Amino acid sequence: MVSGRLIGIARKVRPRAAVESVDRVAVSLDAGIAGDFRGRIKPGGRGRRQITILAMEDWRAALDTLGFSVAWQERRANLLVEGIALPRRKGARLRIGEIMVEITGECDPCSRMDAVAPGLMAALAPDWRGGRTARVLAGGVLAIGDDMRVETA
Repeated sequence: MVSGRLIGIARKVRPRAAVESVDRVAVSLDAGIAGDFRGRIKPGGRGRRQITILAMEDWRAALDTLGFSVAWQERRANLLVEGIALPRRKGARLRIGEIMVEITGECDPCSRMDAVAPGLMAALAPDWRGGRTARVLAGGVLAIGDDMRVETA
């Protein structure tokens, strides 16, 4: 079984707010990442985009296309992982430390990425490079360095 590692955790208290990096965070079914505005499930909602996950390998590929470096937090994703090929299909499940998430789709890059760096939106577009959206199936505490693996591809 191929496994990877969690190397970054970030959250935002509201849309367009500054991104805060943390070393450890609680994750729950009803709130996603503690302190992140996207994780809260609204009444009648299903939490399709509670957490966003970005693979370092995909981020590097996008930056190689641009030819310069940008901090991963500028992507505004919640989790940065490395050493694992993230599935490119809805329904795949990932175990990250204590938590379990289900991929709900591709995290399409928005035009805001070009405000970060010209061409970044296009560089993130191919092959799900922009990351994955996910919903929480089992909560717990995440910490930098946690192992992760694909439970079902």
